[in-house]
Amino acid sequence: MTYRITFVCTGNICRSPMAEHVLRRHLADEGLDAEVDSSGTDGWHVGDPADRRTVRTLARHGYTSAHSARQFSAEWFAHYDLILALDEGHLRALRAMAPSAAALEKVRLLRSFDPYADDLNVPDPYYGGDAGFEECLALIEAAVPGLIDQVRKA
Repeated sequence: MTYRITFVCTGNICRSPMAEHVLRRHLADEGLDAEVDSSGTDGWHVGDPADRRTVRTLARHGYTSAHSARQFSAEWFAHYDLILALDEGHLRALRAMAPSAAALEKVRLLRSFDPYADDLNVPDPYYGGDAGFEECLALIEAAVPGLIDQVRKA
């Protein structure tokens, strides 16, 4: 059975699509099969592509970026094995939506997979420049080895 992971941020145009494309590529590089996608807690950008700065940052580092924003739905808890929030606000929102204790157990912060993380939040780069997007990418990439281990265990 395919392991299913989704990343969740606010509008699904910056952090979560970046995490989606980063993990997808690293899983392919490792020869691992998993379903990876992303969504947002809010629906402001539904149908929009990833933010141009996200696309630029991903391209600079050799990642793909094709994306269409969508909003997370409580019905999706049954579909996913792991639901990764990009910050504590998203974590709270997802936990509030969880229909059961089993659903709650699927929700974690992405940075909890980075054993060296001193802050488990990935800051929102939306209101800044390219440097914030580069920082976002670095924080996401630091969590990838732990996520790869999680997929292998599953």
